[in-house]
Amino acid sequence: MTTQATGRVTVPELAALMKQTAGVTVDPGDLAARADTAFGVFGLDSLGLLGIVGELEKRHARNLPVDAERCETPREFLDCVNTALAAGV
Repeated sequence: MTTQATGRVTVPELAALMKQTAGVTVDPGDLAARADTAFGVFGLDSLGLLGIVGELEKRHARNLPVDAERCETPREFLDCVNTALAAGV
């Protein structure tokens, strides 16, 4: 499912964004199983994360919190982004 259908960014969508914006291929199941693992272990650096934040901001026509680009793990990122989207921030 995508954000448009659920209102939330999902693990599979994050995996797709990692590939689309940063060229980092990661299996969504692996990403979900290791959601507390640092993005760097998956090969995603801070610029890659910034690209994901930018793409999500474009898709949702709103700015995400600065904290989103500082997240270190997939779980932390999804919690931050989904909380902001739910709050309409």
